[in-house]
Amino acid sequence: MSIAFLLTTLVVVATPGTGVVYTLAAGLARGRRAGVVAALGCTLGVVPHLVATVTGLAALLHASAVAYEVVKYLGVGYLLFMAWATLRDKDALTVEAEAEPRSAARVIVSGVLINVLNPKLTMFFVAFLPQFVPAGEPGSLAVMLRHSAVFMLLTFVVFAVYGVCAAAVRHRVLAWPGVMTGVRRVFAVCFVALGVRLAVA
Repeated sequence: MSIAFLLTTLVVVATPGTGVVYTLAAGLARGRRAGVVAALGCTLGVVPHLVATVTGLAALLHASAVAYEVVKYLGVGYLLFMAWATLRDKDALTVEAEAEPRSAARVIVSGVLINVLNPKLTMFFVAFLPQFVPAGEPGSLAVMLRHSAVFMLLTFVVFAVYGVCAAAVRHRVLAWPGVMTGVRRVFAVCFVALGVRLAVA
């Protein structure tokens, strides 16, 4: 496995996006466990894109403008929903010393949906993975799966670090209860901005 693949993957994974914002919000609001679970959810959200790439469904999505637009705008709609829910549900981003742990299933499902409804991730694998896989040679599928597993592992590790770091500052935020109102608005704006960026891409 080349250093170029590892470095490029690390840059792509570490670049702030919807998954990072979601993981930060989970860690800040509910602590380390929620941040790590959110990272797991976002990582599992990569699986459908990998399956689509390996099976060739991504090529169909790439060839069909209608299919791509449908998935894209579903993703935009979900991001806008996340922004609205973040502003509306004050309990979702409330830092409490003894916060009740949110259902792991809910955290994971939200994380999965955030990444599943992002066709740009599939397009990334279509353009990115083939550069590191020997075309037409025996074992190329195994190489693609191995590279995909590394991508997912790095995704989980980097996102978990984001979540744990956010959880580490929770107690500092407790000293300024009113700051969470501003944080909630910032996350909502981030979700809207990411949705707009996806819509105009």
